[in-house]
Amino acid sequence: MRQSGWRRWPPRLPEQPIFYPVLNEGYAIKIARDWNVPHSGAGYVTRFQVDSDFLARYPVQQAGGRDILELWVPAEELDKFNDHIIGRIEVVHEFHRS
Repeated sequence: MRQSGWRRWPPRLPEQPIFYPVLNEGYAIKIARDWNVPHSGAGYVTRFQVDSDFLARYPVQQAGGRDILELWVPAEELDKFNDHIIGRIEVVHEFHRS
């Protein structure tokens, strides 16, 4: 992301066929703190805007409780998704293993 000037998400890894942007900051914090930190030592919550007309192609998915909302963007569509990001991707929270 840094190489793109904080404007694009990197390509997905082969084991990541879907990009899952979440729509709730509390849920994003829970993922970063409670899942990413134990598994990789750090977790980050980002904020970014995407053209709403473009986003209409991805229905909101409820992946659990009523506040667990995300989009499911197929990895092969990530470049097009990136083309519709407005402005920069911001890191708004960081969590690290202590």
